[in-house]
Amino acid sequence: MPTADDVETAAALLAPVISPTPLQRSARLSAATGLDVWLKREDLTTVRSYKVRGAYTVIAGLDAAARERGVTCASAGNHAQGVAYACARAGVRATIFLPRTTPRQKRDRVATLGGSFVEVVIAGEAYDDAASACAEFAEASGATVVPAFDHPQTIAGQGTVTAEVVDQAADAGLAPAAIVVPVGGAGLLAGAVTLLAERAPGMRVVAAEPAGAASLAAALDAGGPTDLAQVDPFVDGAAVRRVGAVTYAAVDAARSEGGGPIDLTTVAVPEGLICVEMLDLYQADGIIAEPAGALASAALRQVVADPAGGLAPGSTVVCVVSGGNNDVSRYADVVERALVHEGVKHYFLVEFPQEPGALRRFLDEVLGPDDDITLFEYTKRNNRETGPALVGVELGDPTELDGLVERMRTSNLRVEKVDPDSPLFGFVL
Repeated sequence: MPTADDVETAAALLAPVISPTPLQRSARLSAATGLDVWLKREDLTTVRSYKVRGAYTVIAGLDAAARERGVTCASAGNHAQGVAYACARAGVRATIFLPRTTPRQKRDRVATLGGSFVEVVIAGEAYDDAASACAEFAEASGATVVPAFDHPQTIAGQGTVTAEVVDQAADAGLAPAAIVVPVGGAGLLAGAVTLLAERAPGMRVVAAEPAGAASLAAALDAGGPTDLAQVDPFVDGAAVRRVGAVTYAAVDAARSEGGGPIDLTTVAVPEGLICVEMLDLYQADGIIAEPAGALASAALRQVVADPAGGLAPGSTVVCVVSGGNNDVSRYADVVERALVHEGVKHYFLVEFPQEPGALRRFLDEVLGPDDDITLFEYTKRNNRETGPALVGVELGDPTELDGLVERMRTSNLRVEKVDPDSPLFGFVL
């Protein structure tokens, strides 16, 4: 089990390699929540995420024989970039396995960060395929596998994020009441509670998980790590089916329910709210955050909206912006999910009579003056009297939905609203 001393040893090891990331006040979130909100900007590391901290701590701790054999890992994102950068700095060769679904931008980034020290191998269609290939390679070559989260040294390295928060807050004269930490495999969270349990036990910890991949909450309910039946892959940096055994043990030992000093709360954040926060970070704060990077600040918005959230007005809260490796091609999907979450965008199956003027009557009599059609999928069938169309409507005001639905009800059209939990919704989102 890692200790606070291990975290501080990792901090000393990382000091010549990785500069401390800024702790910045967010005027937007402070005004929106009534709290004093600060952002820990891990998106500003060399690899644009905190993953380099754990990777370098593991690699730098290898003995000469292990260094000679090299290291390996499987990843589809930030961990691979962290390992590549750490190997280039430590002078250790690495073989990194990526699934074919990894965007070329990320493949190129791994190769650039690692330089001549890294060989990138594309293996299989999904992460599990790459992980299997990595395990086989390690068995055959003797290379050391660098875990993304489930390793004491990885946890110690990730814990340096919170160690910096404690030091930076003290230097600024702040006394944070809580820190909000994004959770996937729980390495960052385990590092946070390990450090805080010994150095600042009074700080509350909020563990933010995607609603579609709440593996920590499932583990806490089950009394140990357990596989989720389904995982929504949208928040790819935190979409983990099962938390680590070591990370779970560290978290469970530190939380008050397990006999430790840490007041831990888990929050499952809807993917739509994460998208809303991603756009607000970008448009208002100029911060490019990947979905997992916006997870903590989105969770804070949810906690504050809950009357049982328990954060006193005006108290200081730190949110970890864990990464900024977002593919620009994803923003259309992000905007769509945000609009749906905010109640602005809706989809309907509308059965139109196949006669001239039917669409015009729908536009004139059903849509509101500020509503807009954003999708219209319809194929005319000459042998039928009516034909269904999939219609996407963007409301001028989300509060006008009831009026739109009532006008649909009183029209001569048969209309069915497509709910977000419907399988059909996957056709449009």
